[in-house]
This record gives sequence, structure tokens and C-alpha cells, in this order.
Amino acid sequence: MRPVPTTLRALALGFVTALALSGAASAAEVRVMISGGLAAAHKALVPEFERLTGHKVLTAYGPSMGTTANAIPVRLERGEAADVLIMVGYALDDLASKGKVIADSRVDLVKSPIGVAVKSGAPKPDISNADALKRALLAVKTVAYSDSASGVYVSTEMFDKLGIKDAMKDKARKIPATPVGEIVARGDAEIGFQQISELRPVEGIDIVGPLPDELQKITVFSAGIATGSKEPDAGRALIQFLASPAARPEIVKSGMDPIVGATN
Repeated sequence: MRPVPTTLRALALGFVTALALSGAASAAEVRVMISGGLAAAHKALVPEFERLTGHKVLTAYGPSMGTTANAIPVRLERGEAADVLIMVGYALDDLASKGKVIADSRVDLVKSPIGVAVKSGAPKPDISNADALKRALLAVKTVAYSDSASGVYVSTEMFDKLGIKDAMKDKARKIPATPVGEIVARGDAEIGFQQISELRPVEGIDIVGPLPDELQKITVFSAGIATGSKEPDAGRALIQFLASPAARPEIVKSGMDPIVGATN
């Protein structure tokens, strides 16, 4: 395990002290389902949470929406067990409306911007404004976007805003389950769109930057307790940790903005 910075350790110890005082300190197995936006930060933070609390976190990864076998709604529908769900906020609300999530357990954790990526070493297009991005998209032959929140926005709103919806029909494709960056890295798409936090861990790509301000769509990622959770207290402790100051450096490092005051 990599060394934990002194500041992070102090913040985390403060979190654990508060947790112990709350009476939620007995060890448990916490089953988490999480989508890609927060996955990198989650992987980095879980070992410290486990060390400090004695809890064991078991994580399953999948999109916040869609019909692929590992999509979180599909996992729940087939009866997979979960204590904590971490995913796109409006998708979490949809699950709450269907009785899959305890409605008042939602905590908004981060704001996540959409980024643009190309294969490592390829020329980086100008994406400084909407017109520049439009020219870049019209100039390439292949474009990839995700099957989750960022891709829904890109395909149903952004292309239309740019006036190129028809031009994108034959060159842009939705990528189910697989990170868009991997498609770009192997040369199957010249330009890829996904949350910056999902692009950063992928090798073989260069992140050109975030979408220009006039086109950017910020996605809120939230956490909640699954209905029927066997370890709701430990689940809430994990959510509290992810929303605490101790988690913020890793969240920022992964390309997202912590939501101030997220901890309940």
C-alpha cells in the first residue's frame, strides 16, 4: 500500500474519531456498486477506509444506466446484493423511485466535467470554443462516446447544439461498458468523449481538455444506501468518508470537484 500523506492521515483520523463516537465502528463487509466516474478515486481511497475502520469493501463496477450485463440497474434487477450505490445522481433518483434505494440516503459527492481525448501522439484538435470543436468533429472520420450520462448528453444534446447531428450519424458511435479511452487508444476512434475522471486512468491517450464552457455538461455523482442493505451503517460510514475532507485530494486528482458540505 502506498504511503498516506500526513495531511490526509490527519483528516482521516478525524473522520474515524467522529465515526467511533457515532457508534458505527464495528467491522463489516460493505458491498458497493459504482460507475466509472468515481471509480479511480474510490480505488485509491478504499484501502485507507478499510485500514481505519476495519470494514471490508467489496466493489462491483458498471455503468449508471443502460442494458449491459454489468450496468448497475441490471445488476440490481437480477438480484445482486449491494449496500452502497455510487452513480450518476439522476440515475440514483430513478432507482429510488423504483424502490431500489433508500430515498433519503442520497449524498451528492462530486461534480464531473466531460473531456475530449485523442490517441497518444496524435495531433490535438482545437476545442477552445464551440465553433472550433464543431470543425474538429467534422474533420475526423470516427468519434466515440459512452453509454452513460456523458454519452447521452453528447449524442442527444451537444451534436444538436452544434448543428451536426446528421453529420455525426455515420461517424459517431456509442460504446457500451468499455471505457471510451480504450477505444481511442487502439485507434478505433479519432476523438472520444467521456468524464475526465474516466479518461485519466487510460493509457495510450492524450486528454485534449474539457469541453468548452458553452458546451460543458457537469454531471453530479451521488451515493445512496440500497434497499435491503445488510450493512447500512457501514455503508453510511463509507459514504461519509467519501464525502469528507480526507477524500478530497484524491477526488481532485482524478479530475472532479468535491461538493462542499456533502457530508450529512
